[in-house]
Amino acid sequence: MFEKILYPTDFSDVSKKTMDYLAQLKDAGTKEIVVLHVIDEKVIEAVSRYGADSSTTIIGLINTEARDEAMKIEKKLRESGFKVKVIIETGVPLKEILKVEEREKTSAIVIGSHGKTNLEQILLGSVSEMVIRQSKKPVLVIKR
Repeated sequence: MFEKILYPTDFSDVSKKTMDYLAQLKDAGTKEIVVLHVIDEKVIEAVSRYGADSSTTIIGLINTEARDEAMKIEKKLRESGFKVKVIIETGVPLKEILKVEEREKTSAIVIGSHGKTNLEQILLGSVSEMVIRQSKKPVLVIKR
């Protein structure tokens, strides 16, 4: 039923907890997992605006760290027997998640309930909530 899963991750604790649930989906017929990390364009804009001369270095470090964390996830999922595709995007997290959902023709999204910052969720609403509202596919939300 859910052969191809989109797994958006911000590398938070809840996001890592989601990995346990992904492993269980193997028995439910899941064959492939698309690991997506979105580097928020707001972070890049802030670094560029206030980082001055070092902004290129900082942005490079952000990209390298994201790639390294995503590769760790990829390794664990491959060891569990999944085919894995890693995608790193820069943009608005919600928009990028929905674009990848469509482009990759995923069957469902598995996402953590909360990201790294609770303050943002109080003020703006969580990315998870917006994904639930706007996704065309089923969304499995993993609680803290």
